Amino acid sequence: MRATTFHSVCVPVTSVPAARKQGVKATQAVCAGKASCTVARVASANLSSRSSAFSSKTAGLVAQRQFSVAASRNVLIVEAAKESVCIVNTNSGGHAVLGFYLAKELAEKGHAVTIMVPGDEKDKKMNKTPFNRFDELREAGVTTVWGDPKEMAKATKDGKYDVVVENNGKKLEEVKPVADWAKAIGASQFLYVSSAGMYESTALPPITENDPVDKTAGHAKVEEYCAKLEGIHFSAFRPQYMVGSGNNKDCEEWFFDRMVRSMPIYIPGSGMQIVNVAHASDNAHMIALAVGNEKAHGQIFNCVRDKGVTLNQFVQICSDVSGIDVKVENYDPAALGISAKKAFPFRTEYHFFCVPKNAEKLLGWAPKNDLSTDLVERFTEYMKSPRFTDDKLEFEYDQLIGDSIRIDMELFLKELNEIHDMEYMI
Repeated sequence: MRATTFHSVCVPVTSVPAARKQGVKATQAVCAGKASCTVARVASANLSSRSSAFSSKTAGLVAQRQFSVAASRNVLIVEAAKESVCIVNTNSGGHAVLGFYLAKELAEKGHAVTIMVPGDEKDKKMNKTPFNRFDELREAGVTTVWGDPKEMAKATKDGKYDVVVENNGKKLEEVKPVADWAKAIGASQFLYVSSAGMYESTALPPITENDPVDKTAGHAKVEEYCAKLEGIHFSAFRPQYMVGSGNNKDCEEWFFDRMVRSMPIYIPGSGMQIVNVAHASDNAHMIALAVGNEKAHGQIFNCVRDKGVTLNQFVQICSDVSGIDVKVENYDPAALGISAKKAFPFRTEYHFFCVPKNAEKLLGWAPKNDLSTDLVERFTEYMKSPRFTDDKLEFEYDQLIGDSIRIDMELFLKELNEIHDMEYMI
């Protein structure tokens, strides 16, 4: 395991200046309610040495990849009939890669698949992943088209489909035209890729499909409308954070950007907040199991991994797979006047941790990937990307947080000296 620095700076800071220096060996990585943690060694290796260390690490972890099987859950999987499927796939954001993997899996299973992307094929967005990999889909037999989701008949040239997957809209006015079209063409299923982000915060994680949602959220209004459609079977899938080859959402790369530049990772709060980060192919596999499956009718599925990870653990795994020692600084964003939402890629106010109970029970779903090898895959791609050597990346909030922490430390030490002087005088 790589050495990872965990340093809490929840104001007031009760550590000493020497704890910030490099070369101090870590002895404790969990704050356990205290205001500070021991600081671990921060590596000063250059990028080339990191690349070398990572290569050997990658080989070992890839070789250890373990695949779970549905049979281990004691569930009987029945092969579904071949269907004609249309996937309306977003042209940006984290859900884009989900549609890519879904189209690929369905085609491999023999389904007739069309993937429709909003906009124009010549849009510059199509130069990014996963769209620049659509040749892989076409080679698998997937039909790729572009158009306006409000004019699906035109975009699909009056195509008829058994199943329509909506993986694009977040608001009712965006999804309603697609849902109404699906019903009009006689589709038997309408599967909507919703979001776990609409769940209300809870003090009793994990979050299940029965937990309350914010009914004013756009995704909630879409689900409510689609659930009332007659003559078509509706299912909703609520993903959280996703990783995987082809991902273009700034998630794991946010951490890599800082690690390879020997920067500290600033995490709001204690770092013990639990989140769920799944491989997009596992999310896609869950949806694929619902195609032509009556057990999915009328159901809501948390489209997530079966295990959670703390924010501090996530950084530790990134450190392990990359071979880079990392320093973590946990801080109180409110005390520093920092917006955690703008400064960090994950939710940090509570345990944002869902579990896939319905998918396990009804679909016999089980993940095929584990987070360590997922991040090996992503870091391998990252090292080949322009971001690895880009010297123009901006780290505005990191600088602001670092400066605020240093100021608080100086004020704290000044107060300590004043108290010491007073006691000495008495």
